[in-house]
Order: sequence, then structure tokens, then C-alpha cells
Amino acid sequence: MDYKIELLAPGGDVDAIKAAIIAGADAVYCGLDTLNARNRAANISFEQLIGIIRLAHQYDCQIFLTLNVIILEREFKSIAKLLSKLVNTTLDGVIVQDIGMFNIITKHFPSLDIHASTQLTTHNVGQIPFLKKLGASRVNLSRELNLREITAINKVCLEHDVLTEVFVHGSLCVAFSGLCYSTSASVGNSGNRGRCSQACREEYETTPSGHNFPLNIKDNSAFFDLPALIDAGVHSFKIEGRIKGANYVHTVVDSFRKQIDGFLNTGELTEDGERLYKVFNRDFSNAFLRGDLNQSMFIDNPRDNSKAHAVSKFKADDSQAISVVQIQDVEQNLQADKNTIEAEVVEKIKHLSIEKVPLTLSFAGELAQPLTVTVTKNINTVGFSVEQTTFTVQSTSLMRASDNACIDRTTIEKRFKSFNNAEFLLTELNCDNLNTGLSMPFKELTTLKNEIANKLNNSVTVLPEVTLPPLVNHPKADSAPKLSILICDEADVELANISDADIYFKLPDAYKRGCTKYIAFLQANPRLIPWFPAVLIGKDYDVAVNILAQVKPTLIVTNNTGIACRANELGIKWIAGPFLNTTNSYALMAMKEGFDCSGAFISNEINAMQMKNIARPENFKLFYSIYHPILLMTSRQCFFQQSVGCEKPRIDNGCMLSCDKSTSITNLKGVSFAIDKQKAGYPSIYNQDQFLNMEIIDDLSHLFDGFMIDLTNIGAGDKASPDKALLISHFEALLRNKLADKQTLNHLVPESTNIQYHNGL
Repeated sequence: MDYKIELLAPGGDVDAIKAAIIAGADAVYCGLDTLNARNRAANISFEQLIGIIRLAHQYDCQIFLTLNVIILEREFKSIAKLLSKLVNTTLDGVIVQDIGMFNIITKHFPSLDIHASTQLTTHNVGQIPFLKKLGASRVNLSRELNLREITAINKVCLEHDVLTEVFVHGSLCVAFSGLCYSTSASVGNSGNRGRCSQACREEYETTPSGHNFPLNIKDNSAFFDLPALIDAGVHSFKIEGRIKGANYVHTVVDSFRKQIDGFLNTGELTEDGERLYKVFNRDFSNAFLRGDLNQSMFIDNPRDNSKAHAVSKFKADDSQAISVVQIQDVEQNLQADKNTIEAEVVEKIKHLSIEKVPLTLSFAGELAQPLTVTVTKNINTVGFSVEQTTFTVQSTSLMRASDNACIDRTTIEKRFKSFNNAEFLLTELNCDNLNTGLSMPFKELTTLKNEIANKLNNSVTVLPEVTLPPLVNHPKADSAPKLSILICDEADVELANISDADIYFKLPDAYKRGCTKYIAFLQANPRLIPWFPAVLIGKDYDVAVNILAQVKPTLIVTNNTGIACRANELGIKWIAGPFLNTTNSYALMAMKEGFDCSGAFISNEINAMQMKNIARPENFKLFYSIYHPILLMTSRQCFFQQSVGCEKPRIDNGCMLSCDKSTSITNLKGVSFAIDKQKAGYPSIYNQDQFLNMEIIDDLSHLFDGFMIDLTNIGAGDKASPDKALLISHFEALLRNKLADKQTLNHLVPESTNIQYHNGL
């Protein structure tokens, strides 16, 4: 395995990519106009991508393409067309979130190197073998991890020949990536589709603790933690910023390049990082990496902090009081520095070309001689000179006289015009030396065309377009969908006495080290189906695995792929939970074929049209949650410090296990959101309405084997919860087609919505 330290830079548009390359990035990640998690970036076209790859490779820089969103069923046909083009380029890798995308790439496009996106929320050692088996060669670890946790995961990565990326600079999400549904729940703008509306940066009504931006955290910067990350075994240092411009990208990449090279050459950190403050920033924090989650991570201003930093630094350097005029001078000097940066970057990148390679085809032929094609291409090199390459191909057949079907310019143009494509600009088709009245089998022209394409592709065979085979939609085992119930309170086990529904028991996110409480509880209640949460970090994952191994339940539901992988190893049947963001048939197929998955919850982010054509694998069950609190985001950071305040300056293990506060915040539109922290759970924010979707029972009962209702009361805050026994009886009646129960349920759950079922993604 190659352990060269890689500096991985963002590229939101062509100029930013050029800036990253010229600043010394080892690799750049960028996205096309669709299917990437930064739709707000300018992004690039496929033709530009080809030129960018060629330019980057001249500088020994790799290009990774972001395909890091969840995929809808209808999109796979066009995705196969795109991947068919990508395999015939020299692209260095694709960044993927969707499990179904892993499936089709490994099966049909195995030459593409796959990197697991940060959207997959990779945070424990069990997820590494899962992603490796899916086909990932590297993983981008969750930004919330500390150095000890990163080191532990890297040891497992070494065992599985998997590289790791860690974000070392740029914007931080307050929520776990891949588990933020903040605006998906209202308008369909999902972070899982690259349309994050940044609710965490919004202004809210002033909170009791006096904050107007209670969810806004500072930018991440590990500028002075590079030696520790190297010791931890991290391969790639990744910079965030695909919606940032060329000036930002060049400044940050150049700063990190100098810091990395200086450390490798001298063993010391040689850069002070001050240049990082001259471009956009929200101030910096490395608290996640240090494992010190405190109030200083937040900043009550989501906009550029560079002016405030410059003024603050001037104050620190001058013991005298600072005047308004001096502040203006500081700000003007900063703007002058910004202007200088911009001018320097423009000058550095202006000669870098991603234009198509000019191509000339010259045809020559005479009687009883082969048809000859001379191909000439001209490439602008790093030194701004033009490198000309020429080669010749010949037909195996000899040309013969003919009055019909002659090889003329019209025939040549028709057969060879495809060389005017994303990579080449066909500047000339020269037929001056092609005699008239001559012919040869037209299949020879196709052979010549393919030979030219092969040589232009560095003698790598051009692969044909892949058409995905039709999927088989296997029937359900039972015609009528069954009710299932999610609980988390041990006292609610008694609900089993009033219903024959499947009962899932939600296990906590966090445990005391060596906790065995739930082993005895689940063994004493074998009817309960353990439900594992989405995030299980460090010791919490170890305890969860121990529960799994000791109880050895017949079936589990898991929202964590590390638990899924371990369940498969233990021969335990498992169902993919709703927070695995499953939206398509290929994801079902990947989990079934690779990990013997028994069923899956279809994501509540998609609408009826987007789910109706999902194909069921053989002996596989499909589920959907029809009643639950609407999770907007889950965080490792504390939401109470900036809302109602907290006497603790920082989060500790005791906070996770004992805190069970709840409050709310209200945005400037007057919409309130519940903040809820269960004991042994992560702080989370919920929509004011419950999700209640009775329409799907009429629309798509033929698709689903089961519908779930969530009776955990999580996210309810101070609201009174409906009587659980009543809810169960009315939902069971609803599944028996008693329409009158819809009115009763609407009365029991007055604040509800199913807008996601209509909006979709």
C-alpha cells in the first residue's frame, strides 16, 4: 500500500481546479453538473472534465469525481451512460455515497476506483470491512472523530488495504454528514442530494443564552495537527471548499503544501497559518480532532471572519485603544491583500489550458494500395509549448476500382466525425491524397476507426457502453403488510401483550464501558428485535457488538453498517434501517448479495413516484415508517450550550449518558424546532410536526411487507404523546382497511405532516 501523504483539494469550477493544481495539490475532487453533493458549486461539464484530467496529469495531480449523493431508481440508466464514458477516460477515482452505486460500479465498471464519501458517516472499525467488501479502496472518515478514534480505525484500514481521508480544513457541519435532513423534511432540499440549504447557518430568534446563530460552528482547521494525523496513519489530508473560489483554494492549498513539505523536510511546522485568515473563514477550531467539544466551537456569525480577525490581531499588537480610522486602515490593508491574492492567482493560472486537443486526420489511397490514415494531435504541455504526436494506420484490404459506394469525403466525414468529441477537436479531415472512384469494404473503415481510437486512448481498449440488465421484481411472501412497533422504554415491553406486531427495541447511542445491561434484558425478552442506531463510535460500537454476539438474536434492524457487517459474520439476519438512506433496487441488491440482508426500510426522503418501481430481491422484505418524529439533524456537539445554556464548559462522557434536556429554537419565520437529548443519545433536532403517512397504505401496500410506527417519544420534547395502546389499535385497524381510523389517527396526532411523501428528492 502507498503511504505517501496526499493533499486533496476542492475544485468547484475550472479556475478553482487550476488554482489547486498550480498550488501543489496531489489530487483534486470535483463534480459534474449533477449527482454530486455540492449542487451550489458552479461544477463542470464532461468536456471540461476531460481537459482537467489531462492538465492535472501533466502536473502529477490526480482527479477524483464526486458522485456522492443517494440515487433514485429512474436515474440508473443515465448513470450507466455516464460511467460508460468515465471508464474510457484516465479519471483516477469516483467518490460514492449510494450503496447501489457501489454495486453497479463493481459489477459493470470494475476499472473505476471507488472512494467512500463522508456522507456514509464512517466512524467505527466495523464499517471498514463493510465498505471494503462493497468495493471501496479508501474512506473519508466522519469529521467528528478525534485522533485516538482515527488511529484505531486506521489500524483496521491497514488490515483491509484501505486508505483514509480526513478533512483538515474548511467548513464544518454541526450535524453528522449523511444524517442531516434539515430541509429535506420541508421542501425536499436534501443534503443527501447535494442541495443542503444550510439551516445550521440561519439566524434564529435570540435564545435564552443570548445567541442568534445557535447552530453555527467555526470552520475546521488541523493546520497545526498534521504531525499527529501522520502518526495516526492518515493517507489523505482533505480540504473542504467546492463552493469557494480560486483565490480561497489557492491560498489554502499553498499554505498546506508548504506546511506539509516543511514538516517532512525539517520535522518542524514552519508555517504560522496567518494566510488562512486572509480568505473566507468563520474562525477556526480543531476541537473535534482534539476530542474537546466546548462552547468555543460556536461563532455567532456565519459570514466571513477575516476582517474581524485582522482587527483583533491589530489590537493584540497595539496596546493602545484602536480608533475608527485605524480599523478602516486595517480593513483596507486586508482588502489590498485580497486583491493581491486574486491578481497573483489570475496570473498563475491564465496559461493553463483545458481546451480540447486539436486533431487532424489525413486520408491517402490509390488503386491496389491500402487506405492510409495519418493522425496528428497537438497538446499544450506544462512549459506552454506544443507537443505534436503523429501516427499512421492502414487498412488490411487493398482499394479497388468501383462506380458505386466509393470511399469519398462524404463517407469519411460520416464515419469519422465522432472524433470531434469531449477530448478532441477535429480541426481537419484531409482527403487531398485520396483518389476518386475507389472502394473497399465499409467494415474496414470501422476497423480503422477503432484502431485510431485505441491508439488515441494510449492503446487501452475503448470499452463499449454498458446497458444494465433488467431487474427481477420478486413477489412478496405475504399479501397484507404487517404492523411493526419501535420502542425504547423497557416499560413498553408490555405492549407486546396487546398486539402481535413485530416489536423493535431501540438500543442507545452510548454506553458505559463494558455495559452488559441490555444483554440480560434482550435475553429475557426474546420477542424484541434489537434496533441499532446510526452512530456508534469507539467503545459504544464495542459494547453494541458485544450485545449482538452475546444475545445472538434471530433478527435485528440496524442503521449502522458496522453492525450489519458483524451481524452477517455471526450469521444473524438483519434489516437495513431507515437511516441507511436506501432509495433504489441496486442498494437492496448490494446488501442482499454481499451481506445476506433480509430486508430494508425505504428512505422517508423519497416520494411515491420515486419508490414505486423499486424491485425487490428474492426472499427480501421491504418496510416503511409511517409514523415517527421527523429527525432534522443529529450532532456530536451540544445544542444546549447555545440555546438554553449549560453550566458545563465542555461535553464529557457523563453528558452523553445522563443528560436528557429538551428545549426548542425558533427561526425568523416563526417556525420552532424541538431540541431533544435522550439519556445515552446524541443531541438531535426535530421538526415541530410528527410524520404521519396514511396515504402510502392505499397507494403502495403491494410494495411493502411492513409499516412501522415509532412509539419512542423521542423528539416530542414537552408535548404530550398520544396513548400508545390506542395508536396501536387504530393503526392495526387501518391496515385492515378501516377507513374511519384515518380521522381518529389525525385527531390523535394533530400536528403531523407527510409532505416528504409528496415532495421527495
